[in-house]
Amino acid sequence: MASLRTESVLSVNHWNDRLFSFRTTRDPSFRFESGHFVMLGMRLSGKPLMRAFSIASPHYADELEFFSIKVPDGPLTSQLQHIVPGQDIVVSNKPVGTLVIRDLRPGRTLYLFATGTGLAPFLSIVQDPETYEKFENVVVAHGVRTVGELAYSNFLGKELPEHPYLGELVAGRLHYYPTVTREAFRNTGRLTGLVQSGKLAADLDLPALDPRLDRAMICGSAAMLRDMSGVLDDLGFEISPGTGELGDYVIERAFAEK
Repeated sequence: MASLRTESVLSVNHWNDRLFSFRTTRDPSFRFESGHFVMLGMRLSGKPLMRAFSIASPHYADELEFFSIKVPDGPLTSQLQHIVPGQDIVVSNKPVGTLVIRDLRPGRTLYLFATGTGLAPFLSIVQDPETYEKFENVVVAHGVRTVGELAYSNFLGKELPEHPYLGELVAGRLHYYPTVTREAFRNTGRLTGLVQSGKLAADLDLPALDPRLDRAMICGSAAMLRDMSGVLDDLGFEISPGTGELGDYVIERAFAEK
């Protein structure tokens, strides 16, 4: 395992009984790219218990932020969900991942398709000025089961477009599209169906997805990665091999292969 560093928890936010996020200190020497993930965990019985977490904070922030699900019987998250400010966690020194915009061909609109905590890496990407230098529009399409699982909705829908530094870049170009599958809401349905029907683009008053002009990133469960990749493949999009070669869309291959 890569060498580990100890960071201190600064704040914890419990979104509901299933989701929480937390911020930690960040060693000034720690560097990562928007979309990367890192191994993170706690020392239990004297040994580090680790799992992969996408970094939700922007690469230039002084703190690190993470977004997690609560698993009552999970070896790590059953403990991690009870962390409090001042508590130590361990983070590996080697951030990695294939969910990076440098592996995308130039395009018009960048679609960020996420379900659940798969939103985390996109929180970093939408706060990166480089994202807006490369794309005219950025769509965050977040699918969840219930309205209460729409974490960061106020941040994406209101706070970020009004941000004192990023607002000028983001306003009018970042399109937040939350959708719910098990409750009534202004947008309902699975992301795959919303793309296939054309409803997603139409609701945002954007042209239909076009592999000649649009690019995409996908993050969610293995099943969601498979299904959304299939939808994009059928539309003519080509996936990046993840080895530095450009494609029309990217996924986090480390998560897909689990």
